[in-house]
Amino acid sequence: MQKVKLGDICTKQSSAYAQKDLNDLEGEYPIYGASGFIKKINIYHQDKDYVAVVKDGAGIGRTMYLPAKSSVIGTLQYLIPKEGIEPKYLYYAVKSSHLEKYYTGATIPHIYFKDYQNEPIILYGKDEQIHVVSILEKVEKIIEIRKQELKQLEELIKSRFIEMFGDPVDNDRNWPTEKLDSVCSAIVDCPHSTPSYTVENTGYMCIRTSIVKKNHILWDEIEYIPEHEYHQRILRKKPEKGDIIYTREGAILGIAAMIDRDCNVALGQRSMLLSPNNSKCLPQFLSVAMNFDSFLRKALGGISGSASPHINVGDIKAFAIILPPIALQEQFAAFVAQTDKSKLIIQKSLDELETLNEALMQKYFGGSGV
Repeated sequence: MQKVKLGDICTKQSSAYAQKDLNDLEGEYPIYGASGFIKKINIYHQDKDYVAVVKDGAGIGRTMYLPAKSSVIGTLQYLIPKEGIEPKYLYYAVKSSHLEKYYTGATIPHIYFKDYQNEPIILYGKDEQIHVVSILEKVEKIIEIRKQELKQLEELIKSRFIEMFGDPVDNDRNWPTEKLDSVCSAIVDCPHSTPSYTVENTGYMCIRTSIVKKNHILWDEIEYIPEHEYHQRILRKKPEKGDIIYTREGAILGIAAMIDRDCNVALGQRSMLLSPNNSKCLPQFLSVAMNFDSFLRKALGGISGSASPHINVGDIKAFAIILPPIALQEQFAAFVAQTDKSKLIIQKSLDELETLNEALMQKYFGGSGV
């Protein structure tokens, strides 16, 4: 084991492709951007497996391991392993380095190879590289299995909804409908101000839209605000257990999740809050219904192609929602509760695996040795 610089184990190459250049290109070779696979085109730039790093804009420093006979667009940097370096080992070494710390630029952040090429890297011999890669790959494979299990359970909930109620917008079962405004005791917009987030656990939480996922909130990633600001942000409505948060603007749009606990929490930006009247509409039912693609399409009202699509609170109030009998909704809510128990078990396993993965990355690349 020895310490070297990143520039000692790889070389950099650049791409001249912009995403707009790909419109007329079709073929069999994949090309990737900051968010992953874009499409297949008729040429490729790399004939062996390689590492790519996002170097411009959102997601800078994100590291990808990409296959032979593929390419990336210009917002990514190719990192090509030198002789004696396993490509997958280079990937893990770069990933563990968190290259985003080298960013410059306020409006559009960048990282440059000339800066991060001096990043210290732990380098093992060839056999040891293969050993490290095999261990980390096994852990990542199990992590991916757990994530797929969670997705399958979420799909199971959606399938059960369709089985019991059909599509909530098409209403092929001819259920009675009412406007959301009449089946909720309140529908309120978020405060139009940026929260003053703090690392201190003040006991007063605030929900960013980034932690609102379909039918659940990532409470482990919650952030805090000062007490006085919390009271300002709940003037319209204090979010309570059973209320639904719905994201209405920006990159994360049209996602509903139920608040599943009693706590002091406020809305961040770009979201709204719905309080279902449980005598008409259960929150478990409404949350799943609002996450259907058909619901989002109708809520957008035909402006989904806009540069900055958004959903108006007034449109949601006027949205006609199907209302099956409460007894059926209660059956569905019980099914969701049972499925959530399985999800919690899988999530606990996933959390433990991700903690193990971080520990192994620290062990192999953080200087502690094997």
